[in-house]
Amino acid sequence: MEVSDMSVRLVEALIFARAEPVSERAIAELLETQGEIPAGVDDLGAYTRATLGRLLALYEGRGVMPVEVAGGWQFRTTPDLAPRLTRVLRRPRRLARSTMETLAIIAYHQPCTRAEIEGIRGVSLSQQVLDTLLEAELVVPLGRKEVPGRPILWGTSAGFLRHFGLRDLRDLPRREELLVDVPDLKPAAQEEQPGQDMFDAPPDDAAEGEGARQEADDAVCAPPDA
Repeated sequence: MEVSDMSVRLVEALIFARAEPVSERAIAELLETQGEIPAGVDDLGAYTRATLGRLLALYEGRGVMPVEVAGGWQFRTTPDLAPRLTRVLRRPRRLARSTMETLAIIAYHQPCTRAEIEGIRGVSLSQQVLDTLLEAELVVPLGRKEVPGRPILWGTSAGFLRHFGLRDLRDLPRREELLVDVPDLKPAAQEEQPGQDMFDAPPDDAAEGEGARQEADDAVCAPPDA
């Protein structure tokens, strides 16, 4: 399908100007309102996708590129260059291990209540952990469960998808891919240390606010978007 240069430029400008990912619907509406749909084109979606295809080809081999994430399109650093920017760009503070475990449980079991999260982790969920996830815009309330007490149901947000570079929740790794058997190579003196699996034997949240323990419990988070 023939796509005009102006269509490509308009889409490029729209994606660049928006802080949030731009949906294909918004792109199609822009092209239509700006009169960029050629006469005889009946399939607006096909023209939009063809325009995006031209834009992707335009940025092939560049330092940034349009990426489909969180249900839309956004300019991001190319994967091969992102590691080279870690020394010149400030990295956000890593999430504590208990916070990452809670986030993983919500991601794979949503919508779920606080009690259900605690049942899976085996320890109580501190308010600080939940506040951290809310402040980071990684989780959102999804209503209330129709049971006595009507507890809040929690789920991941669009910010969660953006943070981890996912188009949608279907891009999450399968749980069985995460729960792999790893040979026990630790010395006997360390056998009673807490396991590293986010779904098995997590550490207690009691020391969540202690600075030294906080640093020790830091979990590796996905690299930031450059």
